[in-house]
Amino acid sequence: MIAGHEVIERALSAATVDETIVIVTDSSEASLRWAGNSMTTNGISTLRRWTVMSIVRTDAGARAATVSSTSVDPADIAGVVAAAERAARAAGVAEDAMPLLTGTSVPDGWEAPSQRTNIDVFGSLTGGLSSGFDGTDQLYGFAHHQVETVWLGSSTGIRKRYTQPTGSVEINGKRGDASAWVGTGTTRFDDVAVDSLLADLSTRLDWADTRVDLPAGRYETILPPSAVADLMIYLMWTMEGRGAQEGRTALSRAGGTRIGEKLGTLDLTLFSDPAAPGLEYSPFLATGSSNDSVSLFDNGLPTSRVDWIADGVINALSYPRFAAEEYATPVTVPGDNLILTGGDTSIEDMIAGTERGLLLTTMWYIREVDPATLLLTGLTRDGVYLVEDGEVVGSTNNFRFNESPLDLLRRASQAGISSPTLPREWKDWFTRTAMPPLRIPDFHMSSVSAAQ
Repeated sequence: MIAGHEVIERALSAATVDETIVIVTDSSEASLRWAGNSMTTNGISTLRRWTVMSIVRTDAGARAATVSSTSVDPADIAGVVAAAERAARAAGVAEDAMPLLTGTSVPDGWEAPSQRTNIDVFGSLTGGLSSGFDGTDQLYGFAHHQVETVWLGSSTGIRKRYTQPTGSVEINGKRGDASAWVGTGTTRFDDVAVDSLLADLSTRLDWADTRVDLPAGRYETILPPSAVADLMIYLMWTMEGRGAQEGRTALSRAGGTRIGEKLGTLDLTLFSDPAAPGLEYSPFLATGSSNDSVSLFDNGLPTSRVDWIADGVINALSYPRFAAEEYATPVTVPGDNLILTGGDTSIEDMIAGTERGLLLTTMWYIREVDPATLLLTGLTRDGVYLVEDGEVVGSTNNFRFNESPLDLLRRASQAGISSPTLPREWKDWFTRTAMPPLRIPDFHMSSVSAAQ
């Protein structure tokens, strides 16, 4: 298998159309599973994905097409380039067409081999897990580590490279009919405190010794960081400028967007930052397709901090260059991490200050009900607990909820301290988050769920 940078150079050399962009991603993955207090499987894998984007410029406009491959045979490169060029010539005019970015420099490490992970990355986990396996609670879980090396090159001189490590640990504990979950994101695993995770599991399973069934309704509810992450990720995914300008999203209002609108009384800030310590992501855009948030014509565009919500005020929406030009707004690239700040209270103190309410663990099966209001529905999972007079007094049944992340920010009455967390629902697509717990005075549990 030739090096990723060489795939780019060979593809660009084979190109015959006006402009060409090539992205090569080498992915190295390691995984570890356990069930019923025993290790079950582990493995490593490698994969190369590469994409050729061909652009044909005509008097009518630019036509673009994309062809991707997982082949590692250098003899296939010319065929993939030719296929992309044929598709581009037959394509319609691209409405997002812009001049490609240009460059003249090659980054440090451009020709270095892609980075790899291996099963040894989990060495720091096994000791703590072994201690948990000796207990009476049944433990199930999964650890995953991925290292992606991305090369981006264009016929206009762009040369970019970035290596992204991503990891996570999830542990389910079962005791009788009770189930509890803990999880964390990481890039290296030696910072994962397994003993602390297992202690949290044991505490939650202890809470489940007492069962209190509750009906549907509106409850004062403490959302832990993981649940907040899943809701805020969905909000950020919908913060597209063009959709808002055209009146198609919950960020629309008569004559424009909701930029400048104050959400509730808490001065919360929701932002993405490629330089956030421990949550870093690529300093440049690399995309094989266009949508309302990004454009393939913007490949190589620098990423930077974006305050989506600043001190409680909607502050930014994503705009690729063509949409930013159309609406006379700043170009804004979506982020690959998400951080919410503004509180200064621990979740323990929030529980202690609750007269009667619910403490959630996680959410799952989140789906959009109404894009105009960003109303979402979903289910609670792996532990809903009743709090009375400042103490958790037992577990209750699961619920289906109906809520909008925008409305939750408008109604939130208290925020805790932000900390790195693992989203449960969106973990396979988005892991780099730091969130606070939030207190919602009237969270809508629309029906009782039989899910465990």
